[in-house]
Amino acid sequence: MRTLTKWSVADYQHMRNLGILDQRRCELINGDIWDMAPEGAFHRFINDRGAEYLRRVLQDEAKVFEAHPITLTDSEPQPDIAIVRLPETRYLKCHPYLEDIYWLVEVADTTLTYDLDTKRKLYATAGIQEYWVIDITARQLTVFKDLQNNDFSTQTTISDGIIHPTAFPKVTIEVHKLVNFPE
Repeated sequence: MRTLTKWSVADYQHMRNLGILDQRRCELINGDIWDMAPEGAFHRFINDRGAEYLRRVLQDEAKVFEAHPITLTDSEPQPDIAIVRLPETRYLKCHPYLEDIYWLVEVADTTLTYDLDTKRKLYATAGIQEYWVIDITARQLTVFKDLQNNDFSTQTTISDGIIHPTAFPKVTIEVHKLVNFPE
């Protein structure tokens, strides 16, 4: 009988520190090392523009990371955007942990099913309170909130209007600034 090896976060970080994964674009998901989809120019544009907008809106309320790891119990994913606690010096020797994370955002073009299913389940099971997916093709934002039984009980998909993140209910996010873009 054959079984797959499950990697711990410590194993994965050790491989990274030794340079074993230097030539790989990958992330640890539920103990498995997954190759990440190549990032296209348009994906990068939407990701960068969204992160810059969130930085302006949140100003001194939170740190906005782009495509950097977060550390969960058995995973070290690299969400496109992570909104985390300040001060940023918290992350001198570690990546953000669950207790540091306000919400996560994935930008989906070729990865929509993966982001809506695998990543959603990963983040919900880990205890992330809010998760957003920007669907580039449909030009819409799906917002997952309200954790119950290791999943989000509320899913809202919108292409315009405003939303208020759970962690910052007085902050207004204009959806069109995340999902609309030049042709």
